[in-house]
Amino acid sequence: MDKLTATTMFESLASGVRLDIVRLLVSYGREGLVAGEIARELELPRTNLSFHLKTLTRAGLVTVTQEGRYQRYRADLAAMQDLVAYLTAHCCAAEGSDCDLAGESVCPEPTATVSTTRSVS
Repeated sequence: MDKLTATTMFESLASGVRLDIVRLLVSYGREGLVAGEIARELELPRTNLSFHLKTLTRAGLVTVTQEGRYQRYRADLAAMQDLVAYLTAHCCAAEGSDCDLAGESVCPEPTATVSTTRSVS
């Protein structure tokens, strides 16, 4: 994951509504939900929901598949894990950092290879 992708993902989560949508979809796992179910669960007008789902899809946090006349949305859990891995890639890497609490590292075990290249912005 690169800095631009991570920034785009975080920007998409800056809305409380979009954060609620992602958390709801995460709770449904691979099953996901169709747009009408999301609107009903979160009591959102469908026009507003459509805007938020497009933003989350473009950011790569949500996937969508066509099922007849419905669209099913799912949280992209792998993308979210990549985002966490990007954030923690250098956990406790600073010289002299004290990240060992009671003999346990505060850093998660790495789960994916993370690109550490920095983009200039």
